[in-house]
Amino acid sequence: MNKLQTRRRRALLTCGAVAALIFALFAAVGGAWLYQRILPRPTQEKLFEGVEYIRDVRTSPRRMVIHVIKVDLRAEGVRVFVTPGDPEAELPLKARTTSQFLNSFDVQVAINGDGFTPWHSNTILDYYPHSGERIAPIGFAASNGIIYSQDTDKEPTLYIAQNNLARFNAPTSKIWNAISGNLLLLRKGEPLPGLEESSPQPRTAVALDRANRFLILVVVDGRQPGYSEGATLQELAEIIAFHGGWTAMNMDGGGSSTMVVEGPLGTARVLNSPINNSIPGRERPVGNHLGIYAKPLK
Repeated sequence: MNKLQTRRRRALLTCGAVAALIFALFAAVGGAWLYQRILPRPTQEKLFEGVEYIRDVRTSPRRMVIHVIKVDLRAEGVRVFVTPGDPEAELPLKARTTSQFLNSFDVQVAINGDGFTPWHSNTILDYYPHSGERIAPIGFAASNGIIYSQDTDKEPTLYIAQNNLARFNAPTSKIWNAISGNLLLLRKGEPLPGLEESSPQPRTAVALDRANRFLILVVVDGRQPGYSEGATLQELAEIIAFHGGWTAMNMDGGGSSTMVVEGPLGTARVLNSPINNSIPGRERPVGNHLGIYAKPLK
């Protein structure tokens, strides 16, 4: 090995050691902060016309901070929107954080959507996708009448017609907006069998009430001991039923789980505490999103 190669190798080793040290410091500071966080207070407030937010804080069977948004699909000005994609592309979407989605399309409410590929998350320096990189959603997806992902695995799907009529697994009319999950959680207000074996995790879910009038968006914070440890799928189903859900499906969770609304200055306000790369508050760039347009309160 010549001198130049030796110098390069030493430089790479030094950079790697510095990166590891920085990551360790972030982890130590983040861990200390995490265990000292104070639980937020439960709250219930109207955010926009036809849009209500509930923060449900529980300490049993473990600490859980639950975020619920109820959208009246019959309210004036309410309109549902799914991230648009390119049906001609092998990877039809560009990854975005939920805040970037809200800011890019000027929606008032947004949550992360279904699973996507390719994806990996090894460290803060080694993950995919970054914002702007291409991905494909796993389930059926459509935006404003354009279908850009076919349902090859028969995932559960929420269909929202142009007139806001919504239903799971069967469109009410011509397909307008559609987004998929990975399994159904509730049917006729009851949790489905087989949900008991899951571990507590951050979760995202969407639901409809019995009359299909209210769209219910749920995010549970998790992987944050001392603050919110997450919910099992069984608990998630029971939480949704408690808040009026009749039919519900699980969406992409874990580090993807994020709920964002338009803040007072028109920019994104993150309601929950997402956790990506083990860093609380860090949003993950994901595939598609479910957004809500709504009018300001009168």
